[in-house]
Amino acid sequence: MQRIALILALAATAAVAACAQRTRPPGDPGVCFHVVPQKDGSLKYNKLVTAPNLETCAANLEAMRIKFLRLGGTQQEIYGAYQSNFLFLEKAGVLTSTSLEGPRFVALVRTGDGRLAIPGAMPQEPQQ
Repeated sequence: MQRIALILALAATAAVAACAQRTRPPGDPGVCFHVVPQKDGSLKYNKLVTAPNLETCAANLEAMRIKFLRLGGTQQEIYGAYQSNFLFLEKAGVLTSTSLEGPRFVALVRTGDGRLAIPGAMPQEPQQ
């Protein structure tokens, strides 16, 4: 009987977690946003550029991040949004997700000199 109660409790917890509110980015076609978390927990979406694809949006966000760092800023990691996807510019590269709380997937990786590249686009050294 305890086993059934435990299973029902776990099922209820999973159902509540599945229904949990997720933060979704705007879906404006072709618009690249810089996303700024506010102190009250909300997000502010600043239109950065009109971009033909996610990679171009990420490149523009990266250029903006570098310019801010050169001006004395300290923000190493920034958020962006492009066509219903969040972009997370991090040390390893650019990750993407359909929600702020959801799983993140690799969109672009950093090369040895810090540039962004599509995963697998860089030539690999032959293994011996």
